[in-house]
Amino acid sequence: MSEYVLLYRNTPQNRRETARSPEQAQQTMKQWQAWFKQLSDNGKLKNLGQPLDDEGKVVGSKKTITDGPYMETKDVVGGYSLIEARDLDEAAKLAQGCPIFEVGGSVEVRPVRQM
Repeated sequence: MSEYVLLYRNTPQNRRETARSPEQAQQTMKQWQAWFKQLSDNGKLKNLGQPLDDEGKVVGSKKTITDGPYMETKDVVGGYSLIEARDLDEAAKLAQGCPIFEVGGSVEVRPVRQM
């Protein structure tokens, strides 16, 4: 088994357009919890991860610090999780159950390189 990071991405526009009522937000949270439970019950969820704030800083190659991440970019990473899977194909199939697709988001699946 190998480790994979799931990076939850969405566009700033989708994030604004899918701002939900408290009831819709609660329903969405239940969908995420059910998906995480399924991953956990199947022994695939290694670390739930955390959501990320929109604001931050970017340190460039010349060690300059600027505001970021840039909200005008194509998409923004809103959170992450760590899973275990046989290979990249299985990890991608596990990511297909993510509720983010219902609001126009995507999941980037990246292998964790062992050092």
